[in-house]
Amino acid sequence: MKILRDLGPKLYWVLLALAVFLVLPVLFPTYWVTLVTQMFIFGMLAMSLDLLLGYTGLPAFGHAAFFGLGAYIVGVLSTRYGVGFWLSGLTGIVVTVAVAGIFGLLCVHSAGVYFLMITMALGMCLWGLAFRWVSMTGGDNGISGIPRPEIALPVDLNDPITFYYFILLAFVLVLLALFLLVNSPFGQTLRGIRESESRMRVLGYNTWLHKYLSYIIAGGFAGISGVFWAYYNAFVSPSDLDIIATMEAFFMTILGGPGTLVGPALGAGIIVFLKNFISAYTQRWLIILGLVYVVIILYTPKGLVNFLIDHLKDKNLWE
Repeated sequence: MKILRDLGPKLYWVLLALAVFLVLPVLFPTYWVTLVTQMFIFGMLAMSLDLLLGYTGLPAFGHAAFFGLGAYIVGVLSTRYGVGFWLSGLTGIVVTVAVAGIFGLLCVHSAGVYFLMITMALGMCLWGLAFRWVSMTGGDNGISGIPRPEIALPVDLNDPITFYYFILLAFVLVLLALFLLVNSPFGQTLRGIRESESRMRVLGYNTWLHKYLSYIIAGGFAGISGVFWAYYNAFVSPSDLDIIATMEAFFMTILGGPGTLVGPALGAGIIVFLKNFISAYTQRWLIILGLVYVVIILYTPKGLVNFLIDHLKDKNLWE
């Protein structure tokens, strides 16, 4: 309840956005519903990266590997072994958390560019495994035909609108979980580590353990988004966990505003829109995407949401 009281006017904007997303399928055709569904999935990925980049100050450059790993686990279990949604999804999350725990032991002791390079190398190891283990992953051809989940409820998730609400619910739950986490004492400690790890260490905090747990939690949430991506796309390939996928996640986070959670989700929406809409009109959509990114960074270096918050504070519409 204290968190709700502290939200103040912020809660108004949250409820307004939720209302818009609830009525969106009624106002827009199926194409836009499926596009926004994709935005929600990548929004979860960007928010998981924000926990590292925006709150802990760790530039994890292999983060999409956890996204792809979760998707691959679902793809393998559901197509080769006929495993249902709950077991395959839970297995994907557990395996992703376990791998993040192992990777964290190898990289969290480092910082700055060294952390970035180690995480990138570890991510490329998973990409290489997906690319070379042809008998299990399909190699470059990937895994196709992943069925939509059956959740033992009287709903058909093969319907785009029903699946949209299913992903919207998952997005809201992930956002709520991360919001509670970053506003907890643990989250406040992560902010302190981001600002000055040496000072937090002097104050008696085990900064290595906090960074390690942050890395594992972020990997787990990335795995969750990967699970939903496999069911949405019905296909998973090595491109879902390569360095380009991680770069896109970085762009989403920085574009929307690191350290805000909602900002990276907004950045994900912008990137997904540009990829799907502009690419339909020109093959040079990457140039346009790069120009948009450069302009926003030049004029809103803290990201769109931080810029908007500062503007609302000037008008006393944000506390």
